[in-house]
Amino acid sequence: MEDIDLKIVEIEKPKDMNFILGHTHFIKSVEDLYEAMVNSVPNVKFGIAFCEASGACKVRSIGNNDDLKKLAEKNALNIGAGHSFIIFMEECFPLHVLNKLKNVQEVCTIYCATANPTKVVIAESKIGDNKGRGILGIIDGYMPTGIENKDDILWRKKFLRDIGYKL
Repeated sequence: MEDIDLKIVEIEKPKDMNFILGHTHFIKSVEDLYEAMVNSVPNVKFGIAFCEASGACKVRSIGNNDDLKKLAEKNALNIGAGHSFIIFMEECFPLHVLNKLKNVQEVCTIYCATANPTKVVIAESKIGDNKGRGILGIIDGYMPTGIENKDDILWRKKFLRDIGYKL
């Protein structure tokens, strides 16, 4: 494909930090995503960045934690795909906020919600003056090493109970 360059962008973050990467369609998304986060989990700490796809084409950001906001801004700028957003969070897991985020009316897609090492597969247009980037997909974590056995099942069940997700 002569008119498109494929790129891999690695998400830069602390090892166990959770984040959500998605696609939306409107400049007010940063405010609506902010409201979804604070209305989902008391005491959540987070930073959100959104790549505007027209007009000034700025990375718009918001959050209640300056470090997480800066981390979101850095990663959004690295990804650089129009209308993409990224949220870094502490004091919650993505599953606490995913349904609220999916219900934000301008959210189109959630690509991933993970703490794993993640790479974003980007297509960059080289045609004319309208150069842009789009997210083709993500590489989340690692490849499977085999089929879960009885010991693995016991570990999984214990882990879920240890972190309070099962009784």
